[in-house]
Amino acid sequence: VPARPAPAAGRWRYAAQRGPGAPVLVVAALMALIVAMLGVERVTGISVLPEQLTAGLRPPPKKFPVLSGSPPTDLTISKIDLRAPVHGVGIAPDGSIAVPDIGRAGEVGWYDKGPTPGQYGPAVMVGHVDTTTGPAVFHDLKDLDDGDRIEVTRQDRSVAVFEVTSIERYGKERLPVREVYGDFSRPNLRLITCGGRWVGGETGYADNLVIYASLVKARQ
Repeated sequence: VPARPAPAAGRWRYAAQRGPGAPVLVVAALMALIVAMLGVERVTGISVLPEQLTAGLRPPPKKFPVLSGSPPTDLTISKIDLRAPVHGVGIAPDGSIAVPDIGRAGEVGWYDKGPTPGQYGPAVMVGHVDTTTGPAVFHDLKDLDDGDRIEVTRQDRSVAVFEVTSIERYGKERLPVREVYGDFSRPNLRLITCGGRWVGGETGYADNLVIYASLVKARQ
């Protein structure tokens, strides 16, 4: 059972149960900010977001596509030979964002209160870096480079193709919430896992690794 995050806002954590082999990724508090950024209307059923923050409802600009809503089913990154199923994760009982159970460490969790991949805004996906038995789904994210392609297959059978724009590493006390969650200027993707050195305890790994990517095309 993951430990409850500390009350500081905007931290992603792995909480170790027994040493570096069993990290569990946990999103820290300030859920009001995150939910407001990532689709309050999907939680409440009432649209309360300003027009510029409403995912997927504006006509697509000429410079990039914008897709209608459709949940992701698979994530493929050819550069690191990754193909993994995706399932939705919501809000855990402790108020944090839920993540894949350690028994599903080969799967990716998509934050299902936010945009679907291809809608305006950041579609956020999380995954474990390792387990007691070895590498987990996002173990090799550190090997990506700017310009690499990430493909997300959706329930409507379309494929949203994203291009990596930045790979950033942040100390867990310094995750920039607005940069990660707040860009609704175009369809974006965020892949988040742990990285850096192992420090143990509730923190687990010292850093979060965040892959920033933008939608460049879509195909059936």
